[in-house]
Amino acid sequence: MPASQPEPWLRNSHTELPVVVRAVTHALEHAKEDIDHWCGQLSQEQLEAQPHNLPSAAFQMRHIAGSLDRLLAYAEGNVLSTEQLKHLKAEADPGRSKEASFIAFHEAIAHSLARVANFIHSNPEEKRTVGRAQLPVTLGDLLVHIAEHTQRHVGQAITTTKVLLHSAQTD
Repeated sequence: MPASQPEPWLRNSHTELPVVVRAVTHALEHAKEDIDHWCGQLSQEQLEAQPHNLPSAAFQMRHIAGSLDRLLAYAEGNVLSTEQLKHLKAEADPGRSKEASFIAFHEAIAHSLARVANFIHSNPEEKRTVGRAQLPVTLGDLLVHIAEHTQRHVGQAITTTKVLLHSAQTD
């Protein structure tokens, strides 16, 4: 993200959305911009590297995409599908090209933004459940967690990237 451009939440965008939906939208937009800025400069090898046993930036991208799908399924009142569980188990598996990794990440963000927008008229206090244990939460809890969980893993991808870039400069 260019330094001259404010972060998504400071751009006075999506003002038609209720505050929780708007905040999640801004968090996902920010995630895409940060991943593109930081991880876009990595080579394929660096994208999958695990310096000091840190999870790779590519793993973080796969995990963000998968967790968005899973958390939004819960927000929509669904249980996880067999396909979603299969994807969860495959998140640690490398194998995509850099281009394919970014395409999949961008598609996941775009699809998630569309799904989040569907909550525009929903009550954040609506009851939902999460996981096999059917833990009780609210829709608002899930939406806020989607934003913070995504940002947490973006931060981890940035940290891994910075370690890789620093190592490349000192070699």
